[in-house]
Amino acid sequence: MARCICGSGRPSAPSPSSNVAALVGTPWARHYARALGCRVGRDAELHAMPPVTGLGSFGAGCSIEPEADLAGWWLDGDVLHLGSVKVGAGARIGTRAMLMPGARVGDRADVAAGSCVLGEVPVPAGEHWHGSPARRAAGAVDDWPAPAQHRSKRWSLAYAVSLPLLSLLPVVAALPSFAIVFSLVDQDRTLGAVLTQLLVVSPLLAVLTLACYAGLTVLLVRALSGPIRPGFHPAHGRTAWCTWVVSRLMNTARGSFFPLYASLFTPVWLRLLGARVGRRVESSTVLALPGLMTVDDGAFLADDTLIAPFEMRGGWLRLGASRVGKRAFVGNSGIVGPGRELPDDALVGVLSDAPAHAEPGSSWLGRPGLSLPRVAEAGDLSRTYAPPRRLMVARAAVELCRLLPVVLAVILGDLVAVALQQVIDSDGLAAGAAVSGLILIGAGIAACLVSTLAKWVLVGRFRAGEHPLWSGFVWRNELHDTFVEELAMPWMGRTLIGTPFLNLWLRSLGARIGRGVWCETHWLPETDLVRIEDGASVNRGCVLQTHLFHDRLMRLDEVRLGAGSTLGPHSIVLPGSELGAGTSVGASSLVMRGEQMPADSRWAGNPVAAWPVGPSGPGGTQADETGDETTGQPRLVVVAKRHPAPGRHRQQGGSQQVGSRRPVNGRHREHERPRPARRR
Repeated sequence: MARCICGSGRPSAPSPSSNVAALVGTPWARHYARALGCRVGRDAELHAMPPVTGLGSFGAGCSIEPEADLAGWWLDGDVLHLGSVKVGAGARIGTRAMLMPGARVGDRADVAAGSCVLGEVPVPAGEHWHGSPARRAAGAVDDWPAPAQHRSKRWSLAYAVSLPLLSLLPVVAALPSFAIVFSLVDQDRTLGAVLTQLLVVSPLLAVLTLACYAGLTVLLVRALSGPIRPGFHPAHGRTAWCTWVVSRLMNTARGSFFPLYASLFTPVWLRLLGARVGRRVESSTVLALPGLMTVDDGAFLADDTLIAPFEMRGGWLRLGASRVGKRAFVGNSGIVGPGRELPDDALVGVLSDAPAHAEPGSSWLGRPGLSLPRVAEAGDLSRTYAPPRRLMVARAAVELCRLLPVVLAVILGDLVAVALQQVIDSDGLAAGAAVSGLILIGAGIAACLVSTLAKWVLVGRFRAGEHPLWSGFVWRNELHDTFVEELAMPWMGRTLIGTPFLNLWLRSLGARIGRGVWCETHWLPETDLVRIEDGASVNRGCVLQTHLFHDRLMRLDEVRLGAGSTLGPHSIVLPGSELGAGTSVGASSLVMRGEQMPADSRWAGNPVAAWPVGPSGPGGTQADETGDETTGQPRLVVVAKRHPAPGRHRQQGGSQQVGSRRPVNGRHREHERPRPARRR
C-alpha cells in the first residue's frame, strides 16, 4: 500500500529515495561512478547521475549540481550520438546544465545553471559560461572563497545513516494503516473476505497514509531548515547535510503528494514547509528550499520551477534567499537563483533565468535572460485573479476528486496482492513467482486503460481555444493529469518510456503518432493537439507544450513534429510551432510559439537559432570511431535504422546545410506566459 501511495517520483526517473539515484550528493556517488568506469578525482562532488556508459571524467574537487545531464548521448533521428564528457579539476557544473557528447569543461571553469555545453567548443579553464548553447559570460568565478575541503568521518556517517532512513519514511507513514489491515485480516479466514475488507477500508487508509507521510515530511523539513541560512558554508558539515536532506524530501514530495500541487492547497502546503507565500498564489510543481523562498500575493509559479537552489564550488556551499514579487510569473522550468529577486509584475519565461537586476513589469526570456517588451492582456478578473467564492468552492470540489486515482492505485495493489496469494495457496510459491510478472503486467495495463478512460470522460477531445484559469475545463484537465501521474505512470507508464508501447498508450489518449517514432517522454499535455509523424525522435525530458498561460488565460494550439524530425533532450516546443521533415532541434532548446522550422535544417538554443557548426560536426561527436583526445576514450556515432521517413536528414559528420528560417511576425517580441503539463 505504501508503494502505491508514495512511490511516484519524477516521470523522467523514479523517486531518488528508492533506487541508486539516492547515492547522488553523498560520498558514495564517487564510488558508484568509478564502478561504472568513470574517472573520478579526489573530493569530486556528484549531485547528479554519472554516465552509465562510463565515458566520464571528473577532476579533483569539481562540483556537479543536481539534475545536471551527464549522460553523454542523444538520439538525432536515426543517429545515436555517444561521447565522453570531461569536467576539469575544481570546475562547477550548475543545476540542470546539459553536457553534450564530447563536452569538455576546463579546470576551475564555471558552467551556469541550465546551460548547454556543446561538444564542438570546449569551455576554457577559469572561465564562466552561461546559456544555451553555452558561451562566455561576465564571470562570477572569483566571488567564491578559496577552495577548501572540510571532510570528516562524522558527516560521512550521517549520510550513511540518512539513506536507509529516508527510504523507510513511506513505510513508517504506512504503519498505522498496516496495523489496521492486519487486525482486519486476522479475523478472516478466506481470501474473498479479506478482499472485501480491503476494498472497504482502502480509501480511508490511503488518505491516512498520505496524511501521515505529509506530516512526517513537514516535521523533518521544518526541523532541518534551521541551519539553512544565506551565505557560504562548508560543503561537508551540518548545513550541507541539512540542505541535502531537505532537497531530497522536497523532490520526493512533488511525486508523493502530486495531488496537492497546482491546487488551492499548494500555498498552504508550501507555508507548512516553511516558505513565505502570499494570498492568491498559483503554484505547480515548484522545487525550492522552503526557508529561503518568498512568494508575494498573486504570483504564478509554473511547472518544474526552481527557486533558491543551492550552488557548490571548491568545497563550499552557497545559499541565498529568493523572492518572487506580486503578480510576478515564473515560467515552466524557470530558475530564480540564490540571492535573486523578481520584482512585481515581472515575468521569467519558459526555460529562462531571473536576471540579477530587473525592473517591475519587465519580461525576460532565454539563458542568459534577454529583456523583451510585453503587453499584459486584460481579462475578466473574476475568472483570473479575483474569483468569487462560488468558483473557489467549485474548484475545491473538483480538486478533492484528485484523491480518486490515489485510491484506485491502492485498490489495484490490493487486487494484485490477493491474486498472487490465491495462486500461491493453490499452486505453491514457485507458481506464484512464475505468474507474478503476468499479474503485474495486467495491473499496469488496467491502470493505463483507466487513465485513458478518465481522459475521455473528463475532458473529451482537446481542441485549440482559450479557457480562463478559473474554469471547469482547466480543473478537469488537471484531474485527468492526476490520473496519469498517480495511477498510470507508477504502475506501468515509466517502464514504457522509450518503447513502442508508450506510443500505443499515447495514441489511446488521442495523440497522433506515426510509425517508427522514438518517444522518450510522456509530457504531451493536451494529447489530441500533438502530431508526431513517421520516424521522428523525441528525446528525454522534452515537453510538447500545447498550451500557454498568459495573464491566467489558457490558450491551446497544435504542435507538430514532421517526419524524421528530432527534438533534443530537455527541449520544449510551444503551441502553434512546427518542425519540418528532417529538421533537428538540439538539447535545452526552446522553439517559440508559432515558429515554423524549415525542413532539413538544424537549430539549437534558447530561443532557437542556427546550430553552431564546429570541426566535428553539429552532433558534437566525430562521425567515426576515434579516440577522444581529452579522455583517451572512444567517441561514437551509431546509426540505428528505423522506419524510413521522407526527407530524412542522415548526414553524420562534417557541416550540415542550415535551411533558411521562415520568420514569424513578432517572434522576438511576443512573450507568452507558459504553463506546461504538470511535470516533475
